[in-house]
Amino acid sequence: MIISLTGFMGCGKSSVGRELSRLLCCPFMDLDSVIEEREGRKIPEIFATEGEAAFRRMEAEALRKCIYGQASDKLVVALGGGTVMTEECAKIVHEKTVCIYLRASVETLMDHLAGEVDNRPMLAGNLRTRIEELMSIRSATYEKTAHIMIDTDGKTIEEIAREISIKELFI
Repeated sequence: MIISLTGFMGCGKSSVGRELSRLLCCPFMDLDSVIEEREGRKIPEIFATEGEAAFRRMEAEALRKCIYGQASDKLVVALGGGTVMTEECAKIVHEKTVCIYLRASVETLMDHLAGEVDNRPMLAGNLRTRIEELMSIRSATYEKTAHIMIDTDGKTIEEIAREISIKELFI
């Protein structure tokens, strides 16, 4: 079984994914890290030089390799915040993984992202405004793609990972 974590930037996908993979004793992949390693540069640089459309193509290719090239029978994958906004990626994630939407409030996201705006090309401008704009576009797709939704506000990484691991027993 492949468990994928989706949600907005700063909701904890990577941190929860690492902890969840530890609890489930299985490999962990961070899709953004896979792309950066493969391309030999950071995501902000890819956005700056090639644009979002090129990045989304790279992301789709990396997702296909993660999902279809999987040797292990169990894997946790942290998706990028916009991965499921690509129709092909959303379809792969929904059909080939147990997708968990880590849902966080705007306030929680602002707390988590306050010092990271320079490393997140999609957040240029007023942080609250960008989060609200992107969430209004993305939240319905996150919900439609996910099989399970977990509200993360006020919870630690460990609490969220434990909640997922308990639900995983019933999947």
